[in-house]
Amino acid sequence: MFRSISNRYLRYLTIFVYFVIIFFCAIELNFLWLFGYSPDMRDIKTPTLSVASEVYTADGKLIGRFYKENRSPIEYKNISPNLVNALVATEDVRFYKHGGVDFIGFVSGLVSTAKGDRRGASTITQQLAKNLFNTRKRKSQGLVKYIPGVKTLVFKCKEWLTAYKLEHQYNKQQILTMYLNTVPFGNNSFGIKTATLKYFNKMPNQVTPAEAATLIGMLKATSTYNPRTNPKRAVERRNVVLAQMLKYNYLNKADYDANTKLPIGLDLSYIDKTGQGDSYIRHAVEKWLNKWCEENNYDLYEDGLKIYTTIDSKLQQYAEEAVADKMKMLQRRFNNLWGDKNPWRDSKGVEIKDFLLKAEQRLPIYKMLVKKYNGDTTQIKAYFEKKKRMTVFTWKGDQDTTFSSVDSIKYYTKLLNTGMMTMEPTTGKIKVWVGGIDYKYFNYDHVNQAKRQAGSTFKPFAYVTAIDNGFTPCDKFTDKRVSIKYKENGKDEVWEPNNADFNFSGREMSLRWAMGKSVNSITAQVTEHVGWDKIVDYAHKIGIESPLKAVPSVSLGSNDVSVFEMVRAYSTFLNKGQKVDPLLVTKITDDKGNLIQEFTLKTEQVLSEETAWLMLYMFRGGMEEPGGTSQALWEYNGLWKKGNEIGGKTGTSSDYVDGWYMGITKDLVTGIWVGADDRSVHFTSSETGEGSHTALPIFGEFMEKVYADPKSGYTYGPFPRPWVKITKEYNCPSPRFTERDTTEVDSTLEMPMDTSGVTTPATNEPAPENNPVTPNN
Repeated sequence: MFRSISNRYLRYLTIFVYFVIIFFCAIELNFLWLFGYSPDMRDIKTPTLSVASEVYTADGKLIGRFYKENRSPIEYKNISPNLVNALVATEDVRFYKHGGVDFIGFVSGLVSTAKGDRRGASTITQQLAKNLFNTRKRKSQGLVKYIPGVKTLVFKCKEWLTAYKLEHQYNKQQILTMYLNTVPFGNNSFGIKTATLKYFNKMPNQVTPAEAATLIGMLKATSTYNPRTNPKRAVERRNVVLAQMLKYNYLNKADYDANTKLPIGLDLSYIDKTGQGDSYIRHAVEKWLNKWCEENNYDLYEDGLKIYTTIDSKLQQYAEEAVADKMKMLQRRFNNLWGDKNPWRDSKGVEIKDFLLKAEQRLPIYKMLVKKYNGDTTQIKAYFEKKKRMTVFTWKGDQDTTFSSVDSIKYYTKLLNTGMMTMEPTTGKIKVWVGGIDYKYFNYDHVNQAKRQAGSTFKPFAYVTAIDNGFTPCDKFTDKRVSIKYKENGKDEVWEPNNADFNFSGREMSLRWAMGKSVNSITAQVTEHVGWDKIVDYAHKIGIESPLKAVPSVSLGSNDVSVFEMVRAYSTFLNKGQKVDPLLVTKITDDKGNLIQEFTLKTEQVLSEETAWLMLYMFRGGMEEPGGTSQALWEYNGLWKKGNEIGGKTGTSSDYVDGWYMGITKDLVTGIWVGADDRSVHFTSSETGEGSHTALPIFGEFMEKVYADPKSGYTYGPFPRPWVKITKEYNCPSPRFTERDTTEVDSTLEMPMDTSGVTTPATNEPAPENNPVTPNN
């Protein structure tokens, strides 16, 4: 059909155009899967930006973001004309004249390249097409990707086609806005708002011509022209951009001269307090939503979700303040106790000589060093002993120092940590989540990730088993030596627990008094009567998910559990015997506020209302019974107004390794753990290391702050009245009060401590454990 065209040159041109059209059509249709995916008009109309998801407290405060690309989109009206002018003058001077592809620029670019001056010929619209739709990524590649020259030609054609589609769908202002919201500016800064804040601490509508030229100049090479790392080159590039603005009449000569003489003028004081890794709460939300995102095909890091948590910002603040105040004091106590001596000790108090070597060997870098130095321990030792500058955590703030790796291990191993969670049992809403003393230095979450021996805080599971199986709070046992025979792995064993002072009073005690005073001998007798297997069943039924070893000492907290589990389990008592599935997130919306999903409370009735109420009465025994282990709370005057009632249980594991307090008010349940990450590091006496002296004070100060705030929503008051008729005797006569009865200590067991379970301070990762530690109480 081409022979009918008599003019030879016109015929050749027609043939060329014909094949170009066919080629473009083949690309658009991905003919025979040769060319890969191309964006269609539906994609063009609804382009998907990688937008950060945001996390909010229940009262609407932004507390964190999830992103792969740190990006905050902004509208055109909020972008300075200086930025737009600098961009057009530098990247695409005919932007307002072409329809997506600038053939004049393309030809001149080819000529310049042929002369040795490589110059980009892509328009702003083409660059947007590449950034927005990843036209050169794997999804967009077909079989021609194996042909180097053809592959590049296909990529360029796709950009042209996509650019034309963009120009057809959007006006020039919209294209500029999308471009500036997608382009990278280095240092994980995507989009102009993130860049202006990070480099100049300004919003995009506030930047000067010089600042705009600096940022736009970076687009040629974000590392080479980065004003933080290469200020001299950044100034040179900035002045080139200013010259372009002068050339195309976006600046007059006077403004050009003034701006080229200015210093770079960085302001790096802006701190992104909503960064992606800045809190335990953000990490907990991420873990909580992982399964939901997978099931509902959402990407937490790219889909711009708005996530509303149950966290109360005021209670969270009060908790963090209480933790900081008390942990600072506890660290001073710990440092004064050990002085210059190393605190890593075995169960007999003897220093573990190879502790530091084993700590080094658990570090990921150790295997690399063994390979690098062919197992030469002298060179490996030299590496760990080499001094270097580093910043470390202190209670006075970040501190620059010179430490070797060994110094760092020693320093961090001696630091105490904590985990704290508060929940509203009737709604299941988690109000407070404090995963540790500082997320920046200690990423390991001590609320949900860490599991430690619960000590006497586990005793209520023995007592609830008894109450739910025929016993009453007034039933009495004698405080006497107990010997329990049992089989473990087919072997005959005998368990003989001691009390705190290694004495037995011989007195009869009600179950309420025994639990309030935390008497081991009576708890052991209760365990023997109801069966340790049944106690394990009840603990699991009430809310403990961790595996529990069914042995007589289970009721004294010989198993590892998390703060999260303990708070959930204790909440069952305040929630009328209904086990709650704790809520951390209430709803999720898209970036425009449209509701995607709402989360509601899930409960399961696991105890009778009568048993649950009787357990609340039992918990009050820690405050009301002689020698109750919660009685240190009387020192907090702000807790005791208007007939307020508080119940709770202290807990301490063997050798004072773990200190716990579980506090219950009429509205809230709070769980707190305190200890060193490494189990061989601990206090040495009941006066310094018991839960009543480590974890309980945090609870006391926290609740004082909550009650002192009339806007917190939580007020003084007694525990709820019985929800149903109570058929069991519970208001038993008070025992005769003696000086001996007022001793506020957790009962303890004389048991050897297993030091196999340790934590590497440099990584905050728990080391494998061979055997559970037997608790002291």
